[in-house]
Amino acid sequence: MTKENCLIVHAAGKQLDLLRGEASRIAKASKVDWSSDRADVGTRFCFEDAKAKETFASACDSLGIPCRDG
Repeated sequence: MTKENCLIVHAAGKQLDLLRGEASRIAKASKVDWSSDRADVGTRFCFEDAKAKETFASACDSLGIPCRDG
């Protein structure tokens, strides 16, 4: 999967589990794949399309979890 539709989040433990659930739900609703892996600082979440990425960014914002393009 390309890194153009990726966000790096700074979360751990239960917050990270919550974000993985959100990513799965968003990807399923958008009918796209997603992945997550460790980044230099935080965890990288990648989606197949930009719309899913933006929806995930909004979810991060609403949960108060910092994220940035990555």
